[in-house]
Amino acid sequence: MKIQVVGINHKTAPIEVREKFYLRDLEQELLLSELKSYPSIIEAIVVSTCNRTEIYVNTISNFTPDSLIGLLAQIKHLDITSPLKKHFYSLTDQVAVDHFFRVATGLDSLVLGEKQILGQIKAAVNLSRKKGMLSSLFNILSNLVIQCGKKAQNETSIGAGGSSVSWAAVTMAENMIETLSNKSVLIIGAGKMSTLTGRQLKSKNVKDLYIMNRTTAHAAELAEQIGGKIVPFSEIEQILKKVDVCICSVNAPHIIVERNLVTKVMAQRRNKKLLLLDISMPRNIDPNVAKIENVLLFSIDDLDKVVEDNMEKRKDSSILVEQIIAQKISEFYDQLRKMKERKIYNYKFDSINKVSSIPV
Repeated sequence: MKIQVVGINHKTAPIEVREKFYLRDLEQELLLSELKSYPSIIEAIVVSTCNRTEIYVNTISNFTPDSLIGLLAQIKHLDITSPLKKHFYSLTDQVAVDHFFRVATGLDSLVLGEKQILGQIKAAVNLSRKKGMLSSLFNILSNLVIQCGKKAQNETSIGAGGSSVSWAAVTMAENMIETLSNKSVLIIGAGKMSTLTGRQLKSKNVKDLYIMNRTTAHAAELAEQIGGKIVPFSEIEQILKKVDVCICSVNAPHIIVERNLVTKVMAQRRNKKLLLLDISMPRNIDPNVAKIENVLLFSIDDLDKVVEDNMEKRKDSSILVEQIIAQKISEFYDQLRKMKERKIYNYKFDSINKVSSIPV
């Protein structure tokens, strides 16, 4: 038997490639159902976030990376070509296990020490359990991975000083326009990312904070938390005319802020600059609006400018997190050995494999 992970992330692919493989909740369920239909796959966990889409499997025999990518492409209705395939990585056994722990602790995130990833992994594990794709090995592994993520957050400073995409977006906005104090900001979306963004903005003393969301009840919940004003989508042109910043985090499968709209808005702003930050996955602001005069557009991948400075402050914490990971990985193998001795589970790892890219 073998543990494998095939994935694509912010280190191997730009956002225009990653968004093609982003899996919504229903798509994750469909992929797990497909994996369940293969007798050689015992267990599976699917993780999909703004920075990565990864498939973890426990197989009786070596299930080729190409096969896993093919299933992912099938769910997304994509034809896999060599240029796309080259962005994927394939890890096995000990290297795959180590990677899972690094992801959960935020060491592999765009924003070092990101806290949201742990909740996303919990959700992925729960979905796997619900779909009947979690058994002995992955149950032990996922429990220890989640424990490790919690321990890293609670016992180190890996997440100190800002540790989310929303924090990085607000910091970038502040850097670009010098201050958010007395500025007007529009948040499009009312999910977790928008909530975190709103909390960040609340501490920046913005003058006007508008919240726009397709579900009014969700917008009302966010407005109650951060004191913003709810506005309908029908007023997007009027609101964009007067705000300084728009931060978009919407779980929509299509563009909602189009170039024609922004062109009309900018014609009425009299050369006043408009800062747009799209932290959605897939992107919900047309990338072509960046070509419009006086429009500044940034996406998730642009946030590394903020992240670089932050990483220097967290290097000492990273060392402590590495030690926690080593301890939890040791616990994982100890539990496997005990299970083998009691003849509950007979799992034998192959020799350590090096990280490899899939040949194209």
